[in-house]
Amino acid sequence: MARKIVITSGKGGVGKTSLLANLGLRLASVGKSVCLVDADFGLNNLDMVTACENLVTYDVADCIEGRCRPKQALIQCKVSKNAYLLPSVHTFSRTEIPPDRLNQLISGLATSFDFVLIDCPAGVGEEFKKAISSADEALVVTTPHLSALRDADKVLASLRSMKIEKVKIIVNRVRGDLVVGGLALSPEEIESALCTPLAGVVPDDDQVFLCNAGELPPDSKAFKAFKILANNVLFNKRKIFDYSKDYLGFWGGIKRGLKNL
Repeated sequence: MARKIVITSGKGGVGKTSLLANLGLRLASVGKSVCLVDADFGLNNLDMVTACENLVTYDVADCIEGRCRPKQALIQCKVSKNAYLLPSVHTFSRTEIPPDRLNQLISGLATSFDFVLIDCPAGVGEEFKKAISSADEALVVTTPHLSALRDADKVLASLRSMKIEKVKIIVNRVRGDLVVGGLALSPEEIESALCTPLAGVVPDDDQVFLCNAGELPPDSKAFKAFKILANNVLFNKRKIFDYSKDYLGFWGGIKRGLKNL
């Protein structure tokens, strides 16, 4: 039976969908079977992030309304034979998917995979609650920005009220130069402020913007961070990517100065 993990955020634009896709494909690269479910019915982009948008024939709505079997809607991701996508569509009315039917669909998928990762709408609305109800675990994505942290805190409170016991945070787009320079909160400070353990840290890396999910260069900082994050999720570890080492010491100070020109 799969681990059903919802990836959510309080604020939009924190990189939640891209992070989910890269995490899922990293888990698939070490031999785990992974299903990526797009449960963000209003602003769904998981098919684009995984470069599968031209392969969509059926979607989650077709499965729920009986127009196809779940197996027919699943799309094998291009970069991994172990990862599959269950897409959503922009034209589908978000009010038409009953939570119990979504739960039934995801529970059925869970029997065939090691992981089911559910992309959840940002915020704490009804669609958020619908996606959360399908999961056993949650990863809340935030950035060091104060507005993102405040919204993440609201999501964490909602998760606690919904009795989701296994909850951790991922701090995305961390800039080591700003943290070392005292201009941004560190992930450890964010962990303390939100009273929620860290699952991992992903640095601010242009390669995430330039590459489709699963295609990051192995020498990039983001690739190394996702490798650590996947290992933490897989084995319940707490190793954190070293986001600050390039900006410490004499030469690190020069790098900080050049980066902030």
